[in-house]
Amino acid sequence: MGLLEIYEDTGCEVSALCQNCPLPQCRYDNAVWFRRYQQQSRDRQILMALEQEGLTVEETAVRFSVTVRTVFRAVRRCREVANEDTRLPDTLATFDHSTGYGRSGGT
Repeated sequence: MGLLEIYEDTGCEVSALCQNCPLPQCRYDNAVWFRRYQQQSRDRQILMALEQEGLTVEETAVRFSVTVRTVFRAVRRCREVANEDTRLPDTLATFDHSTGYGRSGGT
């Protein structure tokens, strides 16, 4: 029999315990995915500050400690995602949101 290794659940900056983590996958398993996840979250917050709170681009840049150019990039990325979602409705039927991959067979 092999030895059973026990690891202490120390969590990370997202959640105090891995067992209670809201992320769909562990940040340590895929650093590139986690960075993209953080960026998309910030981009949505920037867009909401502009649209819902009526902040100017300059005020938004100050609030999020980014440059004005970064605010414009965030808005562009959000629009690109929105355009992809509305432009490809038939592909959403074959997309498995639980895994993040397309399903074979189409349904």
